[in-house]
Amino acid sequence: MKKEKIAISIKDLFISYRDIKKFSIRKTLFSREKTTLYTAIRGVSFDIKKGEIVGICGKNGSGKSTLLRAIAGIFSADKGTINLNNNSVSLLSIGVGFQKKLTGYDNIFLSGMLLGFSKEQIDAKLNDIIEFSELGDFIYKPVSSYSSGMYSKLAFSITAILETDIMLIDEVLSVGDVAFKEKSYNKMKELISDENRTVVIVSHSSKTLEELCDRVIWLHEGKILEDGKPEEVVSHYEEFIKNQI
Repeated sequence: MKKEKIAISIKDLFISYRDIKKFSIRKTLFSREKTTLYTAIRGVSFDIKKGEIVGICGKNGSGKSTLLRAIAGIFSADKGTINLNNNSVSLLSIGVGFQKKLTGYDNIFLSGMLLGFSKEQIDAKLNDIIEFSELGDFIYKPVSSYSSGMYSKLAFSITAILETDIMLIDEVLSVGDVAFKEKSYNKMKELISDENRTVVIVSHSSKTLEELCDRVIWLHEGKILEDGKPEEVVSHYEEFIKNQI
């Protein structure tokens, strides 16, 4: 029997950060009063096989986005390990990855190079990215002038066209106009049909989790509450949410 390759391996992961919202920088630097340490991820362990599409659900504040950013290398672990087994990885998330003073055009190259692509490789895909984004002349304007929908279109287009081994998607399929949502959803189905591409999707959409994913992980207060078949995990999660209302 052929041994299945592991794309992502996470072992005993802990991630904490300090809550300084209640403190000014001056008070934080000069006061003896300590800031609050918040643990977002608490001893999480799981493996994701190469080519597997895994969804992550959970209420706001459960650690979903923190986990994705850790896998992407944006957050570092306080304890535990994340092993990507030499796979290239991209994070598709609103508010992450763009320099807002630069144009959308310039951000395509910046994002592509940060993902490990050469200028020549980005050039070869440039027209496809711009066309898919549907931004028209706005591609030459600063990203700071973009609406959240336009930002989402550009982010999705870059990640979808410049394909990496591992794609991390944080709720962006729910942003943008109706037509682009459908277009993005269909493009995502096309991308994940590649048996060599590994995808992790954070979403509040039951449809997305059940239709696109092979497996769903339910995070609650930084811990894994359930890990299994999409329809079962989503059903249990929805029942939990109903009981919270």
